[in-house]
Amino acid sequence: MEPYQDDPRWSVAERVAAAARRRFAADVLAVAVHGPLAHGDDDGGGDGEVGLLIATYRPGTGPRPATRRVDGVLVDLTVTAADDHLARARSITARWPLVADRYVTTRALHDPTGWLPTLRDEHLATLARARPAEFTGAARQAWYRGYAAHARTARLAQWYETDQALLMLGEARLAAATVNGLLSRTYFRDPGDAVRRTGLAGADMTEVGAVLARQAKELAARGRPVDGTVDDLLAG
Repeated sequence: MEPYQDDPRWSVAERVAAAARRRFAADVLAVAVHGPLAHGDDDGGGDGEVGLLIATYRPGTGPRPATRRVDGVLVDLTVTAADDHLARARSITARWPLVADRYVTTRALHDPTGWLPTLRDEHLATLARARPAEFTGAARQAWYRGYAAHARTARLAQWYETDQALLMLGEARLAAATVNGLLSRTYFRDPGDAVRRTGLAGADMTEVGAVLARQAKELAARGRPVDGTVDDLLAG
């Protein structure tokens, strides 16, 4: 047993996994922890949070996804059909930098068929085969979200809606960080890790706008500008 498994979070995770296997014995293929506990620390999620994944044989079976506090530990339960989760692991989307860690870094609580290594290997194989255009296209979609959030931030600030402006600024920071992750093929442990590692954690509205402007130029240099015509929009 690894030292961090003495952590109370691990005990709660094991109890949830055992209960799920008892109640849904015919449905549960694998159970694993992800996030800080899978990394063996409390960075990002704190020492009172557990991210738990249950993979089922078929869609719509097993327990329902839920979030509850159990003995002082917040448990975020994700339930997904194994084939659906593998399909997501094989795709590059605008959220890739924020979800890839869940495919690569997990700790098994129950995995008799070796599904978790398959999940990791399938994802890594997808990255190895992916063309630059796939990452650029996903980065462009993330950039649009960042641009929209930044524009709303500016309008809200003009209207002195400070609290709402700060929320939109946070979304713009995260989107810009996600663009950086896609263009550099870097994934992050969580949103906080994303803005911290890309230097955007403390960026103000002007600084985020400058980052988005640089990203727009880079996206254009990679073959397709962020601006287009009506025909471009309808062509997809």
